[in-house]
Amino acid sequence: MEEYVNFCTELSRKIMRGIALALGGSPVEFEGTIAGDPFWVLRIIGYPGVSPANGQDMPKNDIGCGAHTEFGVSMRCSYLYVTMTSCSIPGLVTLVNQDDGITALQVKNLSGEWISGPPIPGTFVRNISDMLKILSNGLYESTLHRVTNNSPIYRVCVAYFYEPNYDAVIEPLDVSVKQTGGTTRFEGAVYGKHLVSKVLTNFIY
Repeated sequence: MEEYVNFCTELSRKIMRGIALALGGSPVEFEGTIAGDPFWVLRIIGYPGVSPANGQDMPKNDIGCGAHTEFGVSMRCSYLYVTMTSCSIPGLVTLVNQDDGITALQVKNLSGEWISGPPIPGTFVRNISDMLKILSNGLYESTLHRVTNNSPIYRVCVAYFYEPNYDAVIEPLDVSVKQTGGTTRFEGAVYGKHLVSKVLTNFIY
């Protein structure tokens, strides 16, 4: 598990360096006070398969996880049994390792259509999260996605969340503001406080 987390952390750091270069900044733009000591989360998520009820046909478009963007969670490692939930998830990027052979993940495109993200062996799905949307001043849009497991097979995915430093002040980068006409589109937020407010809103204790 530790080896897997270290691999995902290093891969996410390299992805963020590529995004920094694409924005016109230095490769370490997101490090230091933003994500020099990133807060990470690993979640193993189970989605039960569907089965015919009383001889009837299996339900179509049964939602295993409602539409949401990535905001992060308040635990380092957890196992979740998901039946039906809807939430908004902050953070920078998420790496999703899907079960092979079960197409359940869907993302919403710019036309407002839900399209499937079928698993490709040996690859991750990378979701853009809310904090990256702020840092890029909206150039990178957080990925609205959901899970609909219409298969009779129990589906498992492993999601790795790469987050900013817990106490990082998140606001649009100067290079991002320059690329978007010089206007700051988002107010700043302290990541840890934002995370706690999201958890208290989306989880009932």
